[in-house]
Amino acid sequence: MNQQLLSSLLDAQQNVIEKIALSAPLEECLNSICEQIESVIDSANAKSSILILDGNQLLHGAAPHLPQAYCDAIDGVTIGPSVGSCGTAVYRKEQVIVNDIEHDPLWADYKDIALQHGLKACWSTPIISSKHEVLGSFAIYYTQVKKPSAIHLELIEKFSHLSSLAIEKEKAHQREQALTSELKFTNEKLQALTSVMPDMAIVIDEKGMYVDVYGSESQLLIISPETLIGKYINDVIPDQNAQSMMTIIDKTLDSEEIQIFEYDLDVQGGACTFEGRTAVINNYQPDQPNKRHVLWIARDITARKIAEEQVQQLAFFDPITALPNRRFLTERLQTTIERVIQNREVGALLILDLDNFKRINDSLGHNVGDQLLKMVAARLTPVLKDADTIGRIAGDDFIIMLEALDKDRNITASNATIVAEKLITSMSQPFKLDNEEYKIRCSIGISLIEGNEITADEALKRVETAMYRSKKLGGNSYSFYEPALQEIIDQRLQIEREIISSIKKDEFSAYFQPQLDRKGNIIGAEALIRWNHPEKGLISPFHFIPVAEQSGLIHQLQHIVLRDACLLFRSLGNRYINDNQFTLAINISACQFRTELNQSLLGTLEEYGLSPQKIKLEITESMLMIDRDHTIDQIKQLKKEGFWVSIDDFGTGYSSLSYLHSFPVDELKIDRSFIDNMHDGEGGTAIVDTIIDLAENLGFTVMAEGVETQKQMDVLNQRNIRGMQGFFLSHPLPADNFTKWVNSHTTKVQ
Repeated sequence: MNQQLLSSLLDAQQNVIEKIALSAPLEECLNSICEQIESVIDSANAKSSILILDGNQLLHGAAPHLPQAYCDAIDGVTIGPSVGSCGTAVYRKEQVIVNDIEHDPLWADYKDIALQHGLKACWSTPIISSKHEVLGSFAIYYTQVKKPSAIHLELIEKFSHLSSLAIEKEKAHQREQALTSELKFTNEKLQALTSVMPDMAIVIDEKGMYVDVYGSESQLLIISPETLIGKYINDVIPDQNAQSMMTIIDKTLDSEEIQIFEYDLDVQGGACTFEGRTAVINNYQPDQPNKRHVLWIARDITARKIAEEQVQQLAFFDPITALPNRRFLTERLQTTIERVIQNREVGALLILDLDNFKRINDSLGHNVGDQLLKMVAARLTPVLKDADTIGRIAGDDFIIMLEALDKDRNITASNATIVAEKLITSMSQPFKLDNEEYKIRCSIGISLIEGNEITADEALKRVETAMYRSKKLGGNSYSFYEPALQEIIDQRLQIEREIISSIKKDEFSAYFQPQLDRKGNIIGAEALIRWNHPEKGLISPFHFIPVAEQSGLIHQLQHIVLRDACLLFRSLGNRYINDNQFTLAINISACQFRTELNQSLLGTLEEYGLSPQKIKLEITESMLMIDRDHTIDQIKQLKKEGFWVSIDDFGTGYSSLSYLHSFPVDELKIDRSFIDNMHDGEGGTAIVDTIIDLAENLGFTVMAEGVETQKQMDVLNQRNIRGMQGFFLSHPLPADNFTKWVNSHTTKVQ
């Protein structure tokens, strides 16, 4: 199961468990389960269904996306050996997979109604309780003939278990309601009621003496039932517990109302948590009509409390670091804000972001990343006071709320500064993991919580803005919130939202700028992403590429460029597909280069039947020097697959010439700034000549970009370069116009 699917599954499970934990109605829980598995599967063809077993009939539980007419038709169906997928699965008590409803004998009597509604496959699993009883069925329908994969079966198993939790909790809730009602019955029915209860039922008089004990679970008592009767609570129960129990008995008798409570007690079976319920019993001993009695029901809820704590942990705590999560922190932050407003004080909120964690996570894997996050949490926690709160809200972001409030904002700011400096100092020492050392710096944002208008969302927004300012300053520092920076962040978020919308609307496409050799023959083109906004027109990549990289959307834009490049080859035909000299150059960002780049590229090329030898990957000079060994391995892997590799904007980065020879690249691309300076006589061509000589000595070819005049082209034609591109030759063109330009240019050259 890949990381993205696993993350989606964990999110889906947490959403459902939260609903179950918060006692949402059964129908809402089951609908959520169906919607969550459909979201994880992420296929419009998949539709889930939950049926609840009632006797021998299956009743509708949830099916948010199945046709209502179909749900009505199967509601109340009697289970049997050949009753479709669900009826058969429940009857057999085993999973039933039907890949083709139309031709499967199990569906002989039901296929017409299924096919009428476009349902062609159905995989059904019985929902089994913790007591191994069948509660119903969980099914995935498909609108196409389909066989489940191993991942499908694993997902069905997990969501069937969630369905069991929801149904069992509902049944347990119904049982508890019934029990409360039964406790109001008269004394004549007490014996019949308690004799079948798994709990302990104890009758205690008003003085605290045990009169009768009912129930078979004697391990839930401190001593045996025979020994217990006739003794007083104070005789057998520890003093602190005995006093609390007598208080409950007195309250029950005084109010004549049922009391429900929890308590812990060491009994014969060990330490247990009990749910106690007490009610007054009138005339329990006819020979002593003036003596009052209380019925004490003791239910062992130890297992349930452990389960609730686990659910609580999932709902409010981060599973990796065990720190409070965003939900917990937001509630705690709201409480702090209320104190700030009520007492007219000033609080402080900090956010800590790890500066270079993403690079480690991407290059070494999420397992190493998760281990480092645990180590970071363990190192940060001791820096804070016990009353302060630290939690992980997402990725490598940690939130710190200072408990100490002050009416003087300067004092609060000073306290926050001290904490920030301690946190930075704490992070300064390397982390040791598996005999390796990792240096992880951090950027901290600080926002003061003050005023009557502040909200939790606004406080989080401000502190994130402050953190971005620290990053902009180079990291390993802290910054306070500034409103001006907030406007910049808002603009970035707006661009991010527009990018997402425009990707869905297919408003991005690749433009192609031709590359010619010194004889004027076309030898390829550079594919450049362009955004044709319906209102703003053609938007320069300088305005959206940085945002796309920061938000992780660059991968989707990369796919668009590669897709359009493949489509361009189709339109150009075999002449250029088979031309070994003709390649399309694609720019690769740093964040893309650190991921499984070759797999994503190969997948797209395979889809369009195109060889990697037709694609030239352009990487910047600076990218070469980040994690140099990994970079070399990545380039070697790409070249092994057949890709060409070019260093873009050469001469403007900070690569070391002592390492340049070790990079297995094919081409150096001279930056346009050096081409612009060639008009300054012989001195203007010195850098260009140096780069060409360097490339020749290292066995690289040279491409010049930014050619905008005839004079520049004439000078370059006298140098040993493979090719050139620029506005003088052609502006970047849409695919159709590029194809026309190629055909026209080829005719002229011939």
